[in-house]
Amino acid sequence: RLSKDTLRRVNSELLNQFAARGCAITEGVAVDARLVQSASRPISTGKLTEERDKRKTRKGQLDRKGNTLTFSRDIESDWTAEKGKPHFGLKGHAAVDTRYGFLLATEITPASHHDSPHLPLCIAGSCHTREPIQKVYADKGYFGEPNQAFCAINGIADGIMRKATKGADLTAFEVARNKAIAKIRYVVEQYFGLIHLCNNASGARFTTIVKNATDALFRQFAFNLRRGT
Repeated sequence: RLSKDTLRRVNSELLNQFAARGCAITEGVAVDARLVQSASRPISTGKLTEERDKRKTRKGQLDRKGNTLTFSRDIESDWTAEKGKPHFGLKGHAAVDTRYGFLLATEITPASHHDSPHLPLCIAGSCHTREPIQKVYADKGYFGEPNQAFCAINGIADGIMRKATKGADLTAFEVARNKAIAKIRYVVEQYFGLIHLCNNASGARFTTIVKNATDALFRQFAFNLRRGT
């Protein structure tokens, strides 16, 4: 029954208590995202649009007996592809402290949302103490002027991996830099691996984003509590 805002405050309080005991959580933040399977079976894009339009009507919010729906299929998930394979579901975004591995922020979006625009949101959600974030680490999917500008404006060191662009290959320095960053940002991939293994988090438990986001915040609290003790 706790709201998302309340859960965020609870998580922030826990992280502040760890910070007060000497666990620095602002030295570096690694950001990444992973796909989450929908709690409902996949349907075509056309059928999904039809279901969304129906849900906007009064009739679409009632069951066969005319009562308000207590359970309905997931219409907030959508389609994307990963390594050429289609995926129907959501995407979980996370920011992890690179020193102790605490989960600092988590967000849920439809699967088709690109990772890159959510870096500023994850970094903003990682600010739990008065100490500013010192450096952000991310893979090539986050490379681009918007995120580089965000880091520069906020005085955050840029640890985003570089990728080759049209007419400009990576230099030897950039290749070496990417390898060095990969050795640090692995902690966020480690977090995803742990929750998949221990919490079956590769699939959504609920059929709405808000409920899955709340579930992720409970998981954040449990993960950090375990991590810190």
